[in-house]
Amino acid sequence: MNLRHVSVLLLVVVVLLPWAGLGKYPLHLMVMAALWGYIYTSWAIMGRLGMVSFGHGAFLGVGAYSVVLCWNLWGLSPWIGALIGVVATVVLAVIIGYPCFRFKIVGHYFALVTLALSEVVRLVIVALREQTGGSLGITPKSALGGGESYSLMALQFDSKLVWFYIMLAFWLMALWVWHQVDRSMTRLALQAISDEEDAAASVGIPVNRSKLQITVLSAVMTCIGGVLYAQYQHYISPETVSGISISLQMVFGAIAGGMFILLGPTFGAVFLLMLSEGLRIVVGNDIHGVDQLIYGLLLVLFIIFMPEGILGGLLKRLKAGPAQSSQQSLAQRS
Repeated sequence: MNLRHVSVLLLVVVVLLPWAGLGKYPLHLMVMAALWGYIYTSWAIMGRLGMVSFGHGAFLGVGAYSVVLCWNLWGLSPWIGALIGVVATVVLAVIIGYPCFRFKIVGHYFALVTLALSEVVRLVIVALREQTGGSLGITPKSALGGGESYSLMALQFDSKLVWFYIMLAFWLMALWVWHQVDRSMTRLALQAISDEEDAAASVGIPVNRSKLQITVLSAVMTCIGGVLYAQYQHYISPETVSGISISLQMVFGAIAGGMFILLGPTFGAVFLLMLSEGLRIVVGNDIHGVDQLIYGLLLVLFIIFMPEGILGGLLKRLKAGPAQSSQQSLAQRS
């Protein structure tokens, strides 16, 4: 049985698992694992190609607040709000990305620019407290009344099972996009740019356009993740969908799982979800910011001691096992 067969078998198990009589809490964890797996994969599509962004919390916040504000203030369907959020995200990504790539702001400097973007978006949301609720957050108006269990126009569903399959579909779409990027010339171009930008430009590779394309793609996917988060959680705040903390969470989750491997960010999402739930049970909500402190410390440890991530490390050991055994058998024969 090869890796593809194992992957298909695991997917079948995941699809059928909610029908095994799980309670609401386990099903909620599965929904969140699929959602964060989608979001972390969206970030890693860009991050694994040498463009580490600490600003994706901005795109997540734009998506989340676009649908909620359009629905609460003007009665516009979240479908329209999501479209507005995507357009705003494209504009924001181009405004930030193009000058950085044009003037070769790369590496740590690019990370700092995106970090500032994430915090600026958070501060704008807090400043517009009359519309956004400020730091207290905001809740979308419910469209489920009179015994209704769902509303397609309002993109609201009472059943966690429905939300699980929605999140699963978007997660699979993110994996498909990853695969398509791997097969495209953009991937090869960005790898060459990451190795030596000037040399890539000298052979005719469109450096700025390639970088901007992958940045906009990653940003739009993250924006859609914000839309899904807002509609499922039915509550958003600047701390949960924007700012430095959520951006750090994306980076840590992708790196912890293994951002260079297809399922690595998803492993990171599951690991981070288990960690956060464990901290919530052990520490509670009394000590504010302890989770971010632990995320930061673990991020440093992963970068130093396990840069390939959890899944990357496991696959590395599995590949090293047969190789070592074959070397030992050859040594014994000789």
